[in-house]
Amino acid sequence: MHVTRRIREKQPAARRRTLLVAAGIAVALGVTGTAVASTYQFGTQQVAQDTVKGEVISSDQYLKPYGSRTVIDDGKIMSSTVGPDGTHLAAAVADGDAALVIMDLATGQVKQKIGANAADDLRIGSAAVGQEGPVYSPDGKQLWLGQATGYTKFTVNADGTLADPVAVPIPTVGSQQALVGGAVFSPDGSTVYAAVNGQNTVVALDAATGAVQRTWSVGTAPRGIALVDGKLYVSNEGGRPAKPGETTMNSYGTQVPANPDTGASTTGTVSVIDTRGGQDVRTLPVGLHPTAVYAKHGTVFVTNTADNSVSVIDTRKDKVVQTIATQPWPEAKVGYEPDAVTLTDDGRLLVTLGRANAVAVYRYKSPQEPASYVGLLPTDYFPAEITTAGGKVVVSNTRGIDARRPTTASGHGTHDTTSSLTEFTLPSDLVIRSQTAKVFQQNGWTPGSVLMAKNARSARPVPVPARLGDPSTIKHVFLLVKENRTYDQVYGDLPQGDGDPALTTFGANVTPNQHALAKQFGLYDNFYDIGTNSAEGHNWLMQSDNPEYTESSAGEYTRSYDTENDVLGHQKSGFLWTGAQAAGESVKDFGEFQSTESKPAGATWQNLYCDTKTMAATGAPTQYPIQTGSAIPSLNKVSVQGFPMFDLSVPDIYKEQIWQQDFEKNGPANLNMFWFSNDHTGGPANAAAEVADNDLAVGRMVDEISHSKYWKDSAIFVVEDDSQNGLDHVDGHRAPVQIISPYAQHGTVDSHYYTQITMIRTIEQILGIQPMNQKDSAATPMYGAFTPKADTTPFTAVPNRTSLTLGVSPTPSCGADTPAAQDTDAAPAPTSAAVPKAEQPLAAQWRAWASHQRLTGPHAVPDYANNEQMNRYTWYQTHDWTKPYPGDKKVFAPDDVPGAYLPSAESDG
Repeated sequence: MHVTRRIREKQPAARRRTLLVAAGIAVALGVTGTAVASTYQFGTQQVAQDTVKGEVISSDQYLKPYGSRTVIDDGKIMSSTVGPDGTHLAAAVADGDAALVIMDLATGQVKQKIGANAADDLRIGSAAVGQEGPVYSPDGKQLWLGQATGYTKFTVNADGTLADPVAVPIPTVGSQQALVGGAVFSPDGSTVYAAVNGQNTVVALDAATGAVQRTWSVGTAPRGIALVDGKLYVSNEGGRPAKPGETTMNSYGTQVPANPDTGASTTGTVSVIDTRGGQDVRTLPVGLHPTAVYAKHGTVFVTNTADNSVSVIDTRKDKVVQTIATQPWPEAKVGYEPDAVTLTDDGRLLVTLGRANAVAVYRYKSPQEPASYVGLLPTDYFPAEITTAGGKVVVSNTRGIDARRPTTASGHGTHDTTSSLTEFTLPSDLVIRSQTAKVFQQNGWTPGSVLMAKNARSARPVPVPARLGDPSTIKHVFLLVKENRTYDQVYGDLPQGDGDPALTTFGANVTPNQHALAKQFGLYDNFYDIGTNSAEGHNWLMQSDNPEYTESSAGEYTRSYDTENDVLGHQKSGFLWTGAQAAGESVKDFGEFQSTESKPAGATWQNLYCDTKTMAATGAPTQYPIQTGSAIPSLNKVSVQGFPMFDLSVPDIYKEQIWQQDFEKNGPANLNMFWFSNDHTGGPANAAAEVADNDLAVGRMVDEISHSKYWKDSAIFVVEDDSQNGLDHVDGHRAPVQIISPYAQHGTVDSHYYTQITMIRTIEQILGIQPMNQKDSAATPMYGAFTPKADTTPFTAVPNRTSLTLGVSPTPSCGADTPAAQDTDAAPAPTSAAVPKAEQPLAAQWRAWASHQRLTGPHAVPDYANNEQMNRYTWYQTHDWTKPYPGDKKVFAPDDVPGAYLPSAESDG
């Protein structure tokens, strides 16, 4: 029997450390005179703590769903479908141990697991799954699962389980795979109509043979589909084809109409196909990013995910007759992300709001009569499907209770993902209205969360103003984005914080600057990254959201992974830098969110390392100028050339020199963004050497800024994009962060709950940037991290104690790096990359594995490697190849790692 959890056990209150910083928050709230918003209400609660408001998760939210909950420990539900008889649910899952699970809705048990793992009940060739549904035939005897290259068709047994998997391929066209979206059967079950997302077509497939019978061209990225009286209604997430002369941006080989500033798509359409006619396809304009399509009583409902609305189409007229707003909180217009819809028999329209963890309820009578809003019901994390079965409403929640899947490890990781089903009998309107207040509280939606300055000239400057647009004592913000480390990996060795030294991989002898910065400017031991991986993490930092397109693509990530150059991954309200530009602030970008890079011949790690020494000693320009670019027009305009994007074959200290020369010549902008990526590990140097390189680069940058004339009005935020490649004893999302400024609290331990969202809101508040969506609108700035009295003592970088050239072969022509003496009170760092003789065959297997992971070179991709393997590769390098990874009983070869069969986040396969 497979494990599911109907009721999750109550989590004990976590051990907390002494809290030294609170006055700043109290002062700021006193100024505003308003109710507190989301961050402050958490106080010092930790992720997974169970409170009267619900369970704390890493995205500035509580979870306390209405009805019953079944937690599924097999990964994230990407989409789900209830069978025709209402007894079983088929869910496509990702980032777990299956591709498809079959659930018995009566018992709440997972009845069968299907995937690429040999341990699954039924094995298929690929674990990749598409954005939209599995689909049952009308008689319930077949089930089709959408995947990257077509479908896998199953026979449904009498007990609801599946058998006899058969591949139904859809040919690749050029380089574009099928990437199928939604599918629907004809009423007689003889034909399957499929949205071929990757090829901008809809096909009719023979349900018996899988042969393509007809093909229709539609809009860009067709996704949802419904059949009404012989007509197909297909949502095109990328909208209509581009017209000559329009500004466009790429999405999987198609040029999509795009905003010339933000690069966000500007159209959304529904294609109408009469299956009884010819090839003519009608096009109906709807809102942006139309996703789910649902039909009932001759009406089609379409969720416009990026526009926060539902289009209602009268199929007798093939016309949009009304648009229903799904913006429950008046403080923010966007960011709720409606993504599924259903209509009950008693006339109540239910719409899941993915990013609000809620179901919005409306009274609905007819296409012509406007729907009336009733209220909200709370769900689990990111509801993505909704239906009715057996008199109950069933909601599939993609992230369940967040990354809390039980494992044998001695900590938590971001890939310990869960999902859940929440079920309830739809209550009265009175109960729904009473539950609405809980949803507001769980999201931190309070009046006055975004206070605008009325007369900025009369306000006294403070570090973090209470009102947006009031003056700040801080004029220059530096946002340094790093890669993939947890709090315990770096700071677990600090006794003053809530750390676990057993999980510390890169302690004081590897990261002496991070430790010195924490000592001087404060230690934050309750800060969380939200994303699972880099595709999500950089979006959370640049958009204060991981848009639904990226969220729903996690089952295959074939159309795009990092969405810097994919129009579908961009919200219409723009990015952090476009907000700064709109506020009249200057921007410089050094590598962050870049999408192309070219390097001259000879730009090896070794040569760039030696070039770094020459630049630092002489001030000469680099011998190896690197060019980068962005597909987003507004970012390309502010990108500083010479600073690489993600590329582990470029030392971070080289990047710091490129920035330093620009800084000394041209000075900083108001907003300065950076990508220092080498703490990701996996490049030419040993893992400890790469993290030490990253640490030294950050230390030198802070040193340079703090000894400059700009220090007096600067703030530096150092953050990981995500924390996926390691363990943490509190939660896998807990990550190191530094807040560095004359106005930062010095010498403290701050255990307030903070997240990337609250950090971004702090930057917005300092620079007067309008929040981008409901997530950062609800967040309270990190008032407690700052003090009105400046301490301008500069920071002096600490020499590295771990050699930066460990493992580099051949040795750079300028010689191997000789580090400073190690701290005898700290855990020793590796002093050699030599592998014990007995372990050399094992290490050779790992080197062979690493050579195929696209970690370096012009085609380097963050997260191409399987995370379970990458975590162990890093651990083995830093523990002499003899100490098992926490929770393991032995040191594994790459193919023997638990979870090695899972596809990586960005494996293109």
